[in-house]
Amino acid sequence: MRPPYFLLPILSLTSALPATSPSSSEVTLPLVIWHGLGDNYAADGLTDIARFAEETNPGTLVYIIRLGTDPSSDRTATFFGNLTLQISQVCADLATHQILSTAPAVNALGFSQGGQFLRAYVERCNVPPVRNLVTFGSQHNGIARYENCGPTDWVCKGAFALLRGNTWSAFVQSRLVPAQYYRTVEEYTGLPTKEYLEHSNFLADMNNEREVKNETYAENIARLNRFVMYLFEEDTTVVPKESGWFAEVNGTTGDVLPLRNRTIYTEDWLGLKRLDEKGGLIFETTEGGHMSLSDELLENVFRDHFGPVKMVEVLSGDKRLLQGTGQEVMEL
Repeated sequence: MRPPYFLLPILSLTSALPATSPSSSEVTLPLVIWHGLGDNYAADGLTDIARFAEETNPGTLVYIIRLGTDPSSDRTATFFGNLTLQISQVCADLATHQILSTAPAVNALGFSQGGQFLRAYVERCNVPPVRNLVTFGSQHNGIARYENCGPTDWVCKGAFALLRGNTWSAFVQSRLVPAQYYRTVEEYTGLPTKEYLEHSNFLADMNNEREVKNETYAENIARLNRFVMYLFEEDTTVVPKESGWFAEVNGTTGDVLPLRNRTIYTEDWLGLKRLDEKGGLIFETTEGGHMSLSDELLENVFRDHFGPVKMVEVLSGDKRLLQGTGQEVMEL
C-alpha cells in the first residue's frame, strides 16, 4: 500500500532534486497544499487530489499542510486559532522538513482560505521558496460576510458564536480564524475602516494596508514565477467572490473595482504590479460554485503550473538560490 502523501520517504523525492547540472536537468518540484475552512489533511478529497497530482506529474511529492496532530484537531484549527502563530508554525514545519527543506523550490496550491494563508507563507518566510502559487476561491481581499454553518456542524457554530461579541476585540481576533480575514470599508469612501486597520490580526498586515509597509512582503510576491488566482463564477460562499482576484466590491451598489485600478496595485504595496509586468499574475475563472473542481480543471492546473521544469529556471527565478552554486544563469 502506498504511504500517505504527507509522509512519503526520501526516495520518492529523488526527481525533485537536481540529478546532474542545473543547466541541463529537469526537476519535478514538491507540491504543498493548504486546505480550506472545515477540511482536514486526511480528507478523502485531498487524498484524491494528492494522488491525481502525482499521477499527472510522476515523481511529485505532495505535502498537505496540517495544524493538528489528528484530522479532528486539524479541522478545528481551521476555525479556531491565531493565524500569526499558525503561519509561524507552518513556516517552521516546512523549513525543517527533512525533504522539503532540501528542495530548490516548491509549488503551492491553496483551496479557499488556504490560498491567502499560503500567500502569507510566501510573504513572511518563504523557505523553501514557492515558485508557482495557485489559489482557488480564496479571500485575498477579505470577506464582507461570514458563511453559514451546516445544521449539525457544532465546531462551526461554536466558532461563529464568538462573533456575538466584537469582531475587532483582541479576544476574537486572536481566536476565530475567519474573523482575521474579515474586512470592513467605509460606505461612502470605500476605504478600509479604522477598526479594521487598527485591529485586524491578519489581513490588514498581509495586504500591506497600514501606513508603514513591509517591503519584504512585496519583494517575496514579486519574486514568484507565477501567481494564478481562480474565481468560481457561481460562488456564493465567498462574499464578495471577487475577493479571489483582490478586487474591491461596493456592498451597496455592487460596483467592482478591479485590482489593477486599486492603490494596492498602482503603488505596488504587495509586488503584484511587478509580478504582473513580467507576465506572472494570472486571473482565471471556472464554472460552478465554491470549490467546484473537475478532474479536467485540476489536470490542466497540474500540467500547466506544476509540471517538470529545468533546474536553471528554478535558480534564475530567485538569484539568492545561486549563491555558492558556481552556476551561471542561461538565457532561455
